Amino acid sequence: MKLSGNTILITGGSTGIGLAFAERFIKAGNTVIVCGRREKVLQNAKEKLPNLITRISDLTIEFERAALFDWVTSNYPDVNVLINNAGIQQSFNVLKADSKKDWGYFSKEISTNLEAPFQLSMLFAPFFANKKEATIINVTSGLAFTPFVIAPIYSATKAALHSFTVSLRHQLSDTSIEVIEVAPPAVNTDFLNGAGLPGEPLDAFADGIFKELEEGKNEIGYGTSVNRLRMSRDEIDEYVEKSYQATKNLI
Repeated sequence: MKLSGNTILITGGSTGIGLAFAERFIKAGNTVIVCGRREKVLQNAKEKLPNLITRISDLTIEFERAALFDWVTSNYPDVNVLINNAGIQQSFNVLKADSKKDWGYFSKEISTNLEAPFQLSMLFAPFFANKKEATIINVTSGLAFTPFVIAPIYSATKAALHSFTVSLRHQLSDTSIEVIEVAPPAVNTDFLNGAGLPGEPLDAFADGIFKELEEGKNEIGYGTSVNRLRMSRDEIDEYVEKSYQATKNLI
């Protein structure tokens, strides 16, 4: 994709990876819009990046996803890049979780990680198809390929988003829309929720992803996730078992 002259919507762009991407896209000469659920956090992001455009939006709600599409395309009709970045990760033990009482808590992970990028991609794709150049970037995870056993819903949603992205890329191959998957490893952001897990430095990660985007890659890993994207089934089984034994006491 071209890295300048775009109008870009980044979901979950007020903190962490999304904000790091926003900062670099702004510096590269793009108009950047981010959305998030928390007004104060969006305000903090705008204080850091005064040129940032912000919008409060709860992507767990179907109506708000459609409203976001309508608002962006009406107010910023030049929009030509969608980055589906918003995500939630919850660690739990299925033997201890009360899914009857707390399913609303668990279902938010599905609606944020799956329903939101699915619907937004389907909303924006026909709009983008009329553009000379457009891009949809889905941020999945290395865990789409090697599930993190203590975060089973998150891993499953990212695997599904990977599959969706592959299908989307083929369906849109005869259009002007480029479809890119970014599969991060653990990155040192608030997203890790203080779990004490090691993560890649955020700035180094974001710089690395931008280098790969500049080189025209359509499936991008970083650090430990690079090899996981191409592991054999036996290698995956071994990796997952080792990871589980190292982390099972966290749940």
